[in-house]
Amino acid sequence: PGEPGGEAAFARRIDPEREPGLSPEQRRLMAQVERAQRQRALQRRLRGRNALLALGIGAVALGIYGYTFYSVSQERFLDELEQEAEAARARA
Repeated sequence: PGEPGGEAAFARRIDPEREPGLSPEQRRLMAQVERAQRQRALQRRLRGRNALLALGIGAVALGIYGYTFYSVSQERFLDELEQEAEAARARA
């Protein structure tokens, strides 16, 4: 409070390279924290992409599985062969 522009002191962004009162250790720690924040943001984005990819691969696998069952249930090839074989036996 009391700063020009209405910003509180804790919300003010600083450039660690230009801030005169920071020690090299404080600058190093600030850079380390910024790298960790960037890494967490990247992991969050990748986690979402990986989840979408897993759902897509799962949907394709289930689709192939379902189509295979559907096409096998439609197959009457062996039934027709058995009927022809029975008819041939009956004629003989």
